[in-house]
Amino acid sequence: MSELFDQFAELVKTQLDSPWLWLIVLLVAALDALLPFMPSETTVVTVAVLTGADLPQLALLALVAALGALGGDCLGHAIGRWAGPRAIDRLLRGEKGRQRYAWARAMVGRHATTLVVAGRFLPGGRVASALSTGSLRFPLRRFVLLDAAGATLWAVTSTAIGYVGGAAFAEEPLNGLLLAFALALVIVAVLEGARRLTARRGRGESQAARPHASA
Repeated sequence: MSELFDQFAELVKTQLDSPWLWLIVLLVAALDALLPFMPSETTVVTVAVLTGADLPQLALLALVAALGALGGDCLGHAIGRWAGPRAIDRLLRGEKGRQRYAWARAMVGRHATTLVVAGRFLPGGRVASALSTGSLRFPLRRFVLLDAAGATLWAVTSTAIGYVGGAAFAEEPLNGLLLAFALALVIVAVLEGARRLTARRGRGESQAARPHASA
């Protein structure tokens, strides 16, 4: 496996100056907004690990990834506006997908900024955020500004994670990639834990307010 990855690493390194590599990064980052199985983080982190300490290339990687993410999110937002809440609810497959969408819709009214900026770091959060804000007619200009900030933060974070892994194992890119993925998993676990804690507190506050409302 190590030899196979080394061959792949050498192939990617030879393509760092090729526009085709950057086009792939752009498209994968964009399509992840609608197709959650697209490996956007994996792609950015892997390219960052293999780029090494080349700061101009890392900056270009972050820029391309951010532009792709912003474009994909805007497309998802537009689809949400066109389809509406009921159509989106029917289109989403699987109980988890519907639960994420319901959570995102509830978040739009109370924590829209957090949802748009930080939601992309949660599994399925990016899709739910774009569709829910669109279906609920969240102001387009505000969405674009918030999403641009979120996309930039995501791209810079993913690139930085890859850079750390590549710097720690400059001569062993596979180990660097494994370290980068471990760091990414820790970040996702922390954010998911914070989301669940916030959701529990929200449900608790809602239940506590019901007797007062009935009174």
